[in-house]
Amino acid sequence: MPHFEEFYANKLLGSLGVVDAAAVLDLRSASREKAAASIQDMLERSRFAQSKAVAIRLAPPPEGGGETLFQPVGKALLEAKKRGWIERLQTLPAQDGLGFYVVLSGKPEREDGPPGAA
Repeated sequence: MPHFEEFYANKLLGSLGVVDAAAVLDLRSASREKAAASIQDMLERSRFAQSKAVAIRLAPPPEGGGETLFQPVGKALLEAKKRGWIERLQTLPAQDGLGFYVVLSGKPEREDGPPGAA
């Protein structure tokens, strides 16, 4: 079997979704302000916790079209990825609806060991 880079292997295996996540942040009925606050809270808390996979669910566009939270939430998550707070960011598979699958980086491991150890 040939060797694939992780990105391409995951594409062949299919996208990770709600069932693969350790937690689900359901923003399907949230306002834009509430969604932004929830995403920011999740990101801030993740910096002091263990790495964790989270599925973020968003409402589909209203009947006849209209705005969704996909773009503003996506921008916030992309900015967090650039900061190193998110290890993996992808959209949810079609069967899970609109949203994102993210793996939060969590608290970085200390390389120098516990205090007083030398």
